Amino acid sequence: MTTYILRRLIQGVVVLLAVSMICFIIFRYLGDPVLTMAGKYATQQEIEEVRRAFGLDQPTHVQYGRFIWNALHGNFGKSYVSRVPALGLILERFPATFELAFTAMLIALTLGVGLGVLVSLNPSSWPSRLVMAGSLGGISIPTFLTGVLLIMIFGVYMGILPPFGRGETVQIGFWRTGLLTADGLKHLVLPATTLAMYQLAVLLRLTRAGMREVLAEEYIKTAWAKGLPPGKVIVKHALRNVLIPVVTMAGLQFGELIAFSIVTETIFQWPGMGNLLLQSIYETDQPVIVTYIMLAAFLIITINMVVDILYAVLNPKIRYD
Repeated sequence: MTTYILRRLIQGVVVLLAVSMICFIIFRYLGDPVLTMAGKYATQQEIEEVRRAFGLDQPTHVQYGRFIWNALHGNFGKSYVSRVPALGLILERFPATFELAFTAMLIALTLGVGLGVLVSLNPSSWPSRLVMAGSLGGISIPTFLTGVLLIMIFGVYMGILPPFGRGETVQIGFWRTGLLTADGLKHLVLPATTLAMYQLAVLLRLTRAGMREVLAEEYIKTAWAKGLPPGKVIVKHALRNVLIPVVTMAGLQFGELIAFSIVTETIFQWPGMGNLLLQSIYETDQPVIVTYIMLAAFLIITINMVVDILYAVLNPKIRYD
């Protein structure tokens, strides 16, 4: 197991280097940020002074080497717009995005797996058909449309849930959370539900398909014939063998929710990293964009490594030698 983890860490470092290089090369040709920083009416001399101040007059390989060296020391440069460290800007928004993604994933995993199991046990009943039809709608309807509909129904017409913002938060050390206040929880319901809908539908259909296949296996029939309790047959013998692809998908989805919840955060004006990324793209704030992408890549690599380790927990036959 230790050898496998070390090998995955080395692979992760290589991926991060490749991501940083691709980002650096792409943003090198996406426009000149100096024009934005110097101002619309800056003279050529002022533009050159700004370029020298940020080291943008040096060759590309020198800039990239300096970026990697600084990144290894936790310094990803300063925002071209706000003039504060880019990593600090993103980490300030990270708790809001993480809580939103975690809540959405919790909703999707709990309801998706639970409903998938129930539907697989009695697929011909009308509640099961209704659930499957709803899951098809969850996959088909775009996220932004789901968000707008939820805002119209629960925020505008019924007026029972706040449609925008994060609500009241409390500071615990470096972490600002809205999970410990009633107002923060109310503000979390609509965006978390919007973000969870697609993931829920995918997990539901994946669980149902896996359960239908496993329930037809001979060892499940043997377990029923032995007179084992239904809960033990379904959960221990059937569901456990279905969970490996479900956990794989859930891990990929969780990384995706943390890194790419831009649409949901924009619709609900959620003060998270996705909102910051969109604003940075409009302002050509390259340090913030590159830092965001590097952090997203790191989180996705870490989550996938954790998922791989969970395989051995779910299925003892899997060993990493």
